[in-house]
Amino acid sequence: MTRIASSYVPNVSRYTRRSSREVPVGSIVIGGERPVVIQSMLTSDTMDTEACVRETLELAEAGCELVRITAPTVKDAANLRAIREALYRRGSRVPLVADIHFKPEAAMEAAQWVDKIRINPGNYADRKKFVVRSYTDNEYASAVEQLEIAFLPLVELCARRGIAMRIGTNHGSLSDRILNRYGDTPRGMVESALEYARICRKAGFHRIVFSMKASNPRIMIAAYRRLVATLQELGPDWNYPVHLGVTEAGDGEDGRVKSAVGIGALLADGIGDTIRVSLTEDSVREIPVAQALRSLIAQFSEAPRPDGEIPTPFDPFAFQRRASERWDRNRTIGGGEPVRVAVLQEHFSTLEDAARGTEILPEFAYRSGIAEEIDPEDPTALAALHTGPPRLVTVRDGCPYPPLYAFRMLAARIPVHHPILLKDTFFPGEQSDPLRSQLNSALQFGGLLCDGIGDAVLLRGEADPRKGLQLAYNILQATGNRNFKADFVACPSCGRTLFNLQETTARIRAATGHLKGVKIAVMGCIVNGPGEMADADFGYVGGAPGKVNLYVGKKAVRFNIPQEQAVDSLIALIAEEGKWVDPPVA
Repeated sequence: MTRIASSYVPNVSRYTRRSSREVPVGSIVIGGERPVVIQSMLTSDTMDTEACVRETLELAEAGCELVRITAPTVKDAANLRAIREALYRRGSRVPLVADIHFKPEAAMEAAQWVDKIRINPGNYADRKKFVVRSYTDNEYASAVEQLEIAFLPLVELCARRGIAMRIGTNHGSLSDRILNRYGDTPRGMVESALEYARICRKAGFHRIVFSMKASNPRIMIAAYRRLVATLQELGPDWNYPVHLGVTEAGDGEDGRVKSAVGIGALLADGIGDTIRVSLTEDSVREIPVAQALRSLIAQFSEAPRPDGEIPTPFDPFAFQRRASERWDRNRTIGGGEPVRVAVLQEHFSTLEDAARGTEILPEFAYRSGIAEEIDPEDPTALAALHTGPPRLVTVRDGCPYPPLYAFRMLAARIPVHHPILLKDTFFPGEQSDPLRSQLNSALQFGGLLCDGIGDAVLLRGEADPRKGLQLAYNILQATGNRNFKADFVACPSCGRTLFNLQETTARIRAATGHLKGVKIAVMGCIVNGPGEMADADFGYVGGAPGKVNLYVGKKAVRFNIPQEQAVDSLIALIAEEGKWVDPPVA
């Protein structure tokens, strides 16, 4: 693998928080030296004032510091005034953010009543029809000029009112113009946001926050890194704060793992000034996850700092797995083999017996001496690895650095042909809060696997070996390394949702969860589909109240199916496409 100089963080083996300017949002400030701000989004109908007020107060009580509300129409946007006034009467000053898609006129109305506007560059002024065409430079420039005409009034209103704006690009909802020039890529995501930022700056407006959200953590991480590197190249006055989120993360352990991989890995790199964990659950349940992720970063900022710097042993902007060679034992590790799951030898037989007939199998038994356990700062141990055949290498227990940094250091200092065994902790047996432990394992493994580092994983942060084995596989699936079950992309619900997302997602998961390697998107409305489904094989999208549209890829193939029939219709569609298999007999 080509080693390149890092251009998104000063040093990938130590924590340095990215320097950003402060952006006031109502009673809080995002960026600078301020703590990372936790936010969430209401699931209530924006026209139901009392429900929105009640949910906002519940979120604030749970520790949410910024509340986002969808404003899909001018009528919804106008009701933000009633919500704001009702909150004031109850003594709440929690800042409100209006979430805008498609309708500039709704943004203009909402901006009168909220503390921040979120716009999506892919659908604010541009339109997405999945039209393939070529743009000459003149045509492209003309389209950008039209964009400025449509967008500038909102910028000027935000400036007059002194409110902030998030320019929030989403993977999968880039405009046709951006797609045709840059493709559906992290670079396209960054360029889409910068077009809008340049208009803001031209008008002298700087209360900007950026985001680069995706449901795929690999893409998300690459996009945010490219954003930060690009802002640094543009100059020190482009130091705008960054909002982090894995969009449509899903529910349960899957949603928490995906969020920890994407959000946690970037926070550990010092990137991120505000976060939102997007779960297909009641919004208040997002807050403990966000709080735990924020608290985990203390272990990075407070950890000892290694001397010197290392060359970055991965491409920060495009995934490429580290090119190790095969290490042959009872399981072959490295050399392009799937990332293997190790368990402690004392648990191997029990876990193997319990897992027979399933995809969640322990793959090799780990014991002392099976791998080269070294100190990545020990020159003698490192020198010994520069000769000889491939050996399985890991970092010794007791290492003072977080695993994310220690294994990056190891990968930079040993020959690439040695496969690496990742550990989620160097202090096994330490008691930890279960949620914090789960998120830490996902952060450490997930960040490294998205860097392309790691040929096997040994998870010891979970006290229950069976739960630990399940978690290891869930992390591998979230990072795109293994597929042992269906993959679900489910939006977290909001006031636009046209059916009960939690119940529907649970029904679809129960019916299709055994479909190994199939990716299914469950989207509450057309805003989050088809574009937001990104690379899903099938989509289940709210088209109208009580009606569902079904997609194959990004193409709608069945329309206005009554909700009570839609899951069966989805199963039939999967079968027609040749991807259905009957579930295993229990």
